[in-house]
Amino acid sequence: MNEVFKKIKTASNQYLNDVLRSFIEILEIPAVNPSGGGQGEAKRAEKILDVLAKYDVDKIVRIDVPDNRLEGGVRPNILALINGEDKSRTLWLVAHTDTVPEGDIKLWDTDPFKPVIKNGKIFGRGTEDNGQAIASILLTVKIIRELNLTPKNNIGLVFAADEEAGSTYGLKHLVEKEFFKEVDEAVVLDYGAPDGSEIEVAEKHILWLRFIVHGVQAHAAFPHEGINAHRIGIRLASTLDQILHERFNKTDPIFTPPTSTFEPTKKEQNIDNVNTVPGRDVFYFDSRIIPTYNIREVLEVIEKTCRSFESIYDVKIDVEEVMKWESPPPTSTESSIVKNLSKALKLTRNIDAKIIGIGGGTCAAFLRAKNIPAVVWSTLDRMAHKPNEYCKIENIRKDSEILTLLSII
Repeated sequence: MNEVFKKIKTASNQYLNDVLRSFIEILEIPAVNPSGGGQGEAKRAEKILDVLAKYDVDKIVRIDVPDNRLEGGVRPNILALINGEDKSRTLWLVAHTDTVPEGDIKLWDTDPFKPVIKNGKIFGRGTEDNGQAIASILLTVKIIRELNLTPKNNIGLVFAADEEAGSTYGLKHLVEKEFFKEVDEAVVLDYGAPDGSEIEVAEKHILWLRFIVHGVQAHAAFPHEGINAHRIGIRLASTLDQILHERFNKTDPIFTPPTSTFEPTKKEQNIDNVNTVPGRDVFYFDSRIIPTYNIREVLEVIEKTCRSFESIYDVKIDVEEVMKWESPPPTSTESSIVKNLSKALKLTRNIDAKIIGIGGGTCAAFLRAKNIPAVVWSTLDRMAHKPNEYCKIENIRKDSEILTLLSII
């Protein structure tokens, strides 16, 4: 195995620049999720198809999911296959093609949608999340083909849409349409530690809520004539923050962080001018709940708190579920994908893998819900969603070596 890995390592260096050229062309095509105001990943997916056509894979399939919000009307997903010795099972390598928006442009040193290579890093929106995964998968295919390696099982490639907004048009759809089998396994390249030591096998429940406080609008010089929805919204958010953390305070050491999290996040604009008391206030919470608790328990506490505020402040409060996801059982630490990935990390990097859980939100959960063993792994500096996002070129190369080794273990 050591001799084989030496050949893989040589090939990863030899073909890296070819893959990087294609990768930069892919990154230059914006793919902001429509939920963030973008036009989706269709043009980027078309470019990936063009690149894959040159990589000698055995099968390529495009699955379009209708989305009437967009001019083109579809969200493309790409599946590709390299045949293995055992064609009844597939190891899927999963990346997503959409990105979040750039955020505050003033915080960027470069144009977020014009990738820049500097000091061994590629800067730009989507370079790490999830572009690095796309590049690592492409380099893995290049290595397998150039070394004439025959994978133990089929190697499947997934370039999925819509991960940044819940995967309704992406992996969730693909799983529902049964493109994957229970005998398959998957590596989702969408989370990782800077040294690649963490293998994620479990996720928390996800609960995103929208709170709408209905007060009475008034002139700010005569606030007594209205009911300030913004003030009540601030108090409600603060109260929920405290109550939820106190009530659901158990820990589970497999997770990072080990507690449930309840974060007030998005805030919608209420009024345009300073001198008006707002009659409506809208804010959001992003909650990641350890599986010790049931989402229903959390919703009951929230409902009770909101009804109390309605009684005290003479307002109406609506609570809308933006996303609710009950996490499936974790991937077993005894599964072959966990054992083989741990083995590959030990062999190539002398790393003892750490098995962990995270806050949730990766599309691995949809696979686990269908009893398909899935791990989430990469080597990342955790720059996702941040200004001046980057990926390390060295991480692209090193991760491709691990993925190639996984294909033949």
